[in-house]
Amino acid sequence: MKKWNLIIDVAKCENCNNCMLTTRDEHVGNDFPGYAAPQPVHGHYWIKVERKVRGEGAMVDAAYRPTTCNQCDNAPCIAKAGDGSVYKRPDGVVIIDPVKAKGRRDIVGSCPYGAIWWNEELQLPQKWIFDAHLLDQGWKQPRCVQSCPTGVFKAVCIEDEEMQEIVKKDKLEVLRPDLKTKPRVYYRNLYRYNKCFIGGTVVAEVKGLIESIPGAEVTLKRNKVSIASLQTDAFGDFKFDQLDPNSGDYQVEISHPTLGTAVVNVSLAESLYIGTIKVGQKGGGVFNIATNRKELTPAS
Repeated sequence: MKKWNLIIDVAKCENCNNCMLTTRDEHVGNDFPGYAAPQPVHGHYWIKVERKVRGEGAMVDAAYRPTTCNQCDNAPCIAKAGDGSVYKRPDGVVIIDPVKAKGRRDIVGSCPYGAIWWNEELQLPQKWIFDAHLLDQGWKQPRCVQSCPTGVFKAVCIEDEEMQEIVKKDKLEVLRPDLKTKPRVYYRNLYRYNKCFIGGTVVAEVKGLIESIPGAEVTLKRNKVSIASLQTDAFGDFKFDQLDPNSGDYQVEISHPTLGTAVVNVSLAESLYIGTIKVGQKGGGVFNIATNRKELTPAS
């Protein structure tokens, strides 16, 4: 049977919050019997855009990750309810029954993604329902898909086998796969939010001036094994991305055919901008960088 899935592209999100606003427009003050009671005016974010800033100084980027109900196939909220007050439809959408779930505040804490909210006035747990009330009327997409100006969201109703082919082909990810909740919300470019980078700027002394050096070869090594390589851009910058946080020691080796070499030893906790690295220094230019001080020191 065909089921609904949502694909979210983190790289396309610009934090406009149209998704959150259209969800509020749909649900605040509106009662949809059998689907959802009215959403409160304040305090609920059925679609919430989370921000992550990486790096510092001359190399900083920001990513925005919309987070909502993951419509899990192995949903903890359904297990917590235990009485059918939270259930999964045949099309994959999870619904909190606005009548049966009344008074069940304990359901809120069952969601590991923080996607269930407590309506104090109605004494009811609530969440985004994938606009199931509209889909049942023949709508082809939830409103968040239609309102997004940058194409962050894509909702597809397809067989599970076809969806898994897309997941594999496009390298999609889910949040917290270790929880084994089997989400039906998938992310593209999630590394922008949950991974780290090591970056820097290569310079050299040219005719008495310190110049940025494009086209320098930069290699990232771990345990003396090369794991990635690239060339500096027109501004002398380089950036190795998609590294795990708190992943420990790396070595950055830089070489230029006429200007010389440099080596920087780094220990990665969070995304790290090394700063300017001067090639062609006397002795080969081998440095250590202390991540808490953000400064280069000659290696002993």
